[in-house]
Amino acid sequence: MIRHLLLTGLPGVGKTTLIKQLADSLAAYHPDGFFTQEIRDDKGARKGFELITLDDRRQLLAHVNLPGPFRVGRYGVDLAGFEQLLETIDLRHSPSRMVILDEIGKMECLSQRFIQEVEALLDSSKMVIATVALKGGGFPAKVKNRPDCRVVTVSLNNRSNLAATLLPEIATILSSRKEGPHAASS
Repeated sequence: MIRHLLLTGLPGVGKTTLIKQLADSLAAYHPDGFFTQEIRDDKGARKGFELITLDDRRQLLAHVNLPGPFRVGRYGVDLAGFEQLLETIDLRHSPSRMVILDEIGKMECLSQRFIQEVEALLDSSKMVIATVALKGGGFPAKVKNRPDCRVVTVSLNNRSNLAATLLPEIATILSSRKEGPHAASS
């Protein structure tokens, strides 16, 4: 039985935009989680990434000027800051029955705590809606191969109407759990 929704696609195709649209449309369910936002300089060049929780807390995830041993490409990853944010938002124990993660990616998967949190969330009664890289192995590939996850590829052709297509499916998944929009889960 499908219990989770994973959005994948090429970089820049609109996965984050789509997951934000879904979060807005599903506000009655009080989803918990976070989005990833690019940090750009005044000339538009990408310099890093910031995490923004659904209750608007912010945490630097990665930056080209960030030193340290944790790196993905040219970006230094603030692993300690990310793990502190995970502790603060405590998604596993949130009363929300829906968790939104943007994204299950290389930077986030440097954190064993994040991997453990995602596994626990996927095994819980909560619904997870997440973005995940189209290519690559490791933990993101493992998540995409779970039988309880539906993987939807976002493309230039479908991105404008995909939210409207997915919302009824999400409502069906949530209603199959026989709980109202405000119900809590463990």
